[in-house]
Amino acid sequence: MTSEELRANVEKALDEIRPFLESDGGNISLVSIEDDKRVMVQLEGACVGCSVNQMTLKSGVEMTIKKYAPQIEEVLNIG
Repeated sequence: MTSEELRANVEKALDEIRPFLESDGGNISLVSIEDDKRVMVQLEGACVGCSVNQMTLKSGVEMTIKKYAPQIEEVLNIG
């Protein structure tokens, strides 16, 4: 998978999870993909101060991204 395909797959994953975040007043954006295995995202809106944002990041976002791009090892929130 090329870097462009990887980025497109990660964006597809974020598009899948975004409606759930938006329904709670939040959002997420892709910041970068490092070494084709680490995804840096930024949680936005209500997600920033949410007490369960780490659970959302690991259980929701990371799991969904790995479904589209299995080579991803880690998803980190830079916010």
